[in-house]
Amino acid sequence: MPPETRPVVTDDTEFAVRGAGAPVLVVHGTPGGIDVAEIMARFLPSADFRVVTLSRPGYLGTRVRPGHDSLDDEADRYAEVLDALGIDRVAVLAWSGGAPAAYRFAVRHPDRVHSLVVAAGLTGPWTPPEVSAPERLVGGTLLGAALARAAARLVPGVVVRLAVSGVSSLRGRRLRDHVRGILRDPERRSFLLDLARTGNTAGPHRAGWEADVRNLGAVTDLDLGAVRAPTLLLHGDADVDVAPSNSVRAADEVPGAELLVLPGGTHFALWDHPDASAVQDRVRSHLRLSRP
Repeated sequence: MPPETRPVVTDDTEFAVRGAGAPVLVVHGTPGGIDVAEIMARFLPSADFRVVTLSRPGYLGTRVRPGHDSLDDEADRYAEVLDALGIDRVAVLAWSGGAPAAYRFAVRHPDRVHSLVVAAGLTGPWTPPEVSAPERLVGGTLLGAALARAAARLVPGVVVRLAVSGVSSLRGRRLRDHVRGILRDPERRSFLLDLARTGNTAGPHRAGWEADVRNLGAVTDLDLGAVRAPTLLLHGDADVDVAPSNSVRAADEVPGAELLVLPGGTHFALWDHPDASAVQDRVRSHLRLSRP
């Protein structure tokens, strides 16, 4: 994380805060950690936003609480973090496997959420995809994590191509053009390569991964109709990691929700789409929304 990020330590929850503007809680996906949350939040300038990042339960420095490890328990934990920071109300930015707990936070603590942005968010049951032996090595072992970090430094083009093809239906010329565009754009390139260094389920990510497999596999009804915060949904139509139908369901059930579908968008569309800069402007505007 950048030097301006100030860690805040509790006995079992890892979180941090930077900036002095409108408060935004950033909820990472599966797997992840506070490092992924900060990568997600780079487009939120500290002059305009007070960015609260955290590690979800079981990831990095946040412990799973035995007997209190449901999505609702996780949502209540977000409220604890805000209490520790003296923040009453926030905007929420959630991605992928972090979306179910973010939705539950908005339902269980409606007075604390003034706006909600969900990118490629799950709204139904999820099971880990079948992967090859090399993918299990890279994504599920500490050796693989070290190899991924080295590859991001030594062969960035290969890493970006594998990352994009693994979470999208882009193939052939569409894939080549997308990868070429990322590699030519410093911000999109930095996002993908830094994310590739963190996407592992071993070691300090293992307990979080296991909790997510258990909790996200059991998602049925998130009570989306009870969300009261103005909600912006984003999804790439080429996403194969979380099907766009998840966001369509949210758009149908969350009162007044707006769904922005990004043509040719991958699972990383908010950050790697050719129109990412314009989309991020839209997200920043939504995160600033507030109601009396």
